[in-house]
Amino acid sequence: VQLQASGGGSVQPGGSLRLSCAASGLILDYSAIGWFRQAPGKEREGVSCISTIDGSTHYADSVKGRFTISRDNAKNTVYLQMNSLKPEDTAIYYCVIDYAACAVVAGKPVLIPDPRYWGQGTLVTVSS
Repeated sequence: VQLQASGGGSVQPGGSLRLSCAASGLILDYSAIGWFRQAPGKEREGVSCISTIDGSTHYADSVKGRFTISRDNAKNTVYLQMNSLKPEDTAIYYCVIDYAACAVVAGKPVLIPDPRYWGQGTLVTVSS
């Protein structure tokens, strides 16, 4: 499966963006979809993930209440609605998918095992 992420851009603090991740195949063929991000000079971290089996979701503590992950099975697309953006949300955002569990480890969403399929990343810049 190939993943195409889009929707990144530049926004002022407090603004919103919606990221999209379109899969070339059926997302229901996989059990978990997630979003990761990597900020300059920092390690990659999980932002959110969703189970395609039961729809359960997990979020990093830093984005809870501001970000929402959702999916459109008919369009084979996953979204990340990001509201109340902060400068510390600046990062390249990657979508991932695999037959894995969507879980939380040390407060961060993860896919277990590590996902094999990654999108190309979309840059989100939050600054005034």
